[in-house]
Amino acid sequence: MTTVVSFEPLFPEDRVLDPLIERTTELVDSSQKLLAVSGTPFAAALVPQLRAMNSYYTNKIEGQHTTPARIEAALKRDYSADVAERKKQRLAMAHIATESSLEEEWDLLATPALFEPARLTAIHERFFSYLPVAERFTSEGEPIVPGELRKSDVTVGRHLAPEPEMIAPLLDAWAKRYARLRIKDHQLIGIACSHHRLAWTHPFADGNGRVARLHSHLALRSADLTHGLWSPLRGLAREHELYYARLSEADQTRRNDLDGRGNLSQEGLVRFARFFLDCCLDQVSFMVRMTEFDGIADRLLDLLRYLDSNPWMIGSEKSVIKPEASALAMEFVATRRAVSRAEFNQILGVTDVLARRITRSLLDIGLLDSPSHRGNLSFGLPLKSLRFLFPRLWPEVDQD
Repeated sequence: MTTVVSFEPLFPEDRVLDPLIERTTELVDSSQKLLAVSGTPFAAALVPQLRAMNSYYTNKIEGQHTTPARIEAALKRDYSADVAERKKQRLAMAHIATESSLEEEWDLLATPALFEPARLTAIHERFFSYLPVAERFTSEGEPIVPGELRKSDVTVGRHLAPEPEMIAPLLDAWAKRYARLRIKDHQLIGIACSHHRLAWTHPFADGNGRVARLHSHLALRSADLTHGLWSPLRGLAREHELYYARLSEADQTRRNDLDGRGNLSQEGLVRFARFFLDCCLDQVSFMVRMTEFDGIADRLLDLLRYLDSNPWMIGSEKSVIKPEASALAMEFVATRRAVSRAEFNQILGVTDVLARRITRSLLDIGLLDSPSHRGNLSFGLPLKSLRFLFPRLWPEVDQD
């Protein structure tokens, strides 16, 4: 019979914290480097692509991912005629919508508030409510009720999940332990540990992995760590076999007197937390490199040169880019602010006729965006530009 002590320890003892605190200290320091770019136009343009990427990777972990191009099509309400692909597109859209809406709604919440059990049911309810009723079924054909806690026994791999009547008490204990962490380092370690203990509890009939990963994403955001520019989801998917292995190791019972004081292995929990924090560190370090201003400028020029050498038709005319003239103007709208069309023409420094053709070409390819025919010009980040501007961020884009 499961009790609330069955998944202890929820947090490691002080004697084993040092290696984890070293990682959290580095994580906080590295994440602060992103503040320099977090408010820039290219960071704002990157956010929608990152949400699409997050949806791709969390669904890839579940073996239910579609392609980046089909996600982009779904965002434009263009769904595949193939039933299986259309369902995958909807799973991607459900994740994007859930991540986006809860980031906005929970924007001012402190990290402890993220550990209220109601937050978990809200994530589950929001995600599955975005799916058609006909697609809310488990792989065994059981109906999924958005936000409803599990009502039947289940075995996940070798882990027999807690009895349904114990889910609410376990979530209460989970919430109380992690909500009382106030030191930043301990909060980050708590986010890592809570990810496993939530997965171990398996509170829902389906969608537990997605809920746990979305919760971690939102908790790290509330801890003022991501600045909207990274997520653990990409890292967990890139190491998904090790991710599952570390989750399984943390499921194991205590080995001996040196393995903590709870029912479950403290060593397994620490190993999972270290893996989780290492994934976070890898993602932050990658994005710090990718968002350095000099690097962005150089990669933007490379993209403009590529587009110039590979013109396309816009109606009856060929595209015109003029990389050296466009680079400075594009760098300005990418790193500073939106501009009027007259300002953009002035920065280009070419004739009015040529400026209009360049602007039309950049709008057509998606590097510029505008609300109307005469509206201001802002920076855009089309999917196909990622391989130039953020190489290796989402490698599957190039394989599409």
